[in-house]
Amino acid sequence: MSSEKVFQISVPDDKIDLLRRKLELCVFPDELEDAGSDYGAPLADIRRLVDYWKTGFDWRAQEAAINAELPQFTRDLNVDGFGTLNIHYVHQKSKAVDAIPLLFVHGWPSSFLEVRKMLPLLTAGNPSFHVVALSLPGFGFSQAPSKKGFRVNQYAEVAHKVMMALGYNEYVTQGGDLGTMITRAMALKYGGKHVKAWHTTLPYGFPPPPTRPIAFLQHLFTPYTAAEKAGAQKAQWFEKQGSGYFLQQSTRPQTLGYSLADSPVGLLAWIYEKLLAWSDAYPWTDDEVLTWISIYLFSRAGPTASTRIYYETYQSGDIYALLPQRPSIPYGISIFPGDMGVRPISWFTTNGNLVFSNNTHTKGGHFGAWEAPEGLVRDMRRMFGKGGPAFGVVPGRSGY
Repeated sequence: MSSEKVFQISVPDDKIDLLRRKLELCVFPDELEDAGSDYGAPLADIRRLVDYWKTGFDWRAQEAAINAELPQFTRDLNVDGFGTLNIHYVHQKSKAVDAIPLLFVHGWPSSFLEVRKMLPLLTAGNPSFHVVALSLPGFGFSQAPSKKGFRVNQYAEVAHKVMMALGYNEYVTQGGDLGTMITRAMALKYGGKHVKAWHTTLPYGFPPPPTRPIAFLQHLFTPYTAAEKAGAQKAQWFEKQGSGYFLQQSTRPQTLGYSLADSPVGLLAWIYEKLLAWSDAYPWTDDEVLTWISIYLFSRAGPTASTRIYYETYQSGDIYALLPQRPSIPYGISIFPGDMGVRPISWFTTNGNLVFSNNTHTKGGHFGAWEAPEGLVRDMRRMFGKGGPAFGVVPGRSGY
């Protein structure tokens, strides 16, 4: 492993100039009357955002703010069978000597930036955490693999090696979206010796089977709450009307990639639609949206690279192989009401050593770390703090 290098985002001027020229040349599609968001990203929203992108959005100011707030680094890591990749990550240490090492793993269409609001909360107070948030390979400012077959275990390997390189031989994880799948793989592969507990905001689960009779009967005779019924309805909506992106990215990401790489407006519409639909009426500002989009547009490998994780993990069947396996280390979940599929807690009791759960949040959606950072941090403290079910799980690092 190479030595760590300090990293600052510095997008070349010619890339910003090219963006401006492309925005000036944008040709918008037509739109049906009263279409709203039924057909996808509303034309009025995209026109407004593009106009602001051209005349008001200041990427240099956003870039400077990110650099000032987030301590960023890169280092070379060898990935078995894939050579060396240069990986970007945020590493913010707490002032507490015994702070708990925590790895935050993002998904799509998120990035390392999603940890931004949580970082000052997690590194202060009790228990306190040393926080690491990597850019997954192919996302943000991490190098992308150049060979086929970079699957869940490879993403897990990279994330684990980042922690080991930083001297965190024992640590806990937190992830949502694809980060759930990656941290689950880490719990299975490195659990016990290195990964001591894991927490997620998007748990995968199914109704308890008859082969687990106690859990099966509890689920059978426990009525769904109003929130769980609403969650089931949103999950049905998502499967019927919101999952087209998944089919495309898990089957033909390269074809989609030409549009994402060449058209900043196409990239904006592709991601903006998800930010709106997957959040819980969160009041996204234009600056927030365009900053998130810019991380993809100006990413090291370009926006196409981030979509291939879907192809590699789902075409290989990794997700289906992971789900039946049950990590033995402590497992916690936080369910936010506006996420794409709120399920009963009983669905998650058989797929891991569930020691903490909270489905009483009143706000927050798929991007819980961004939409409701205080609530998520509170859950982390309840799980890992004194009196919590995972207190002291990392030897010598109580968080106090």
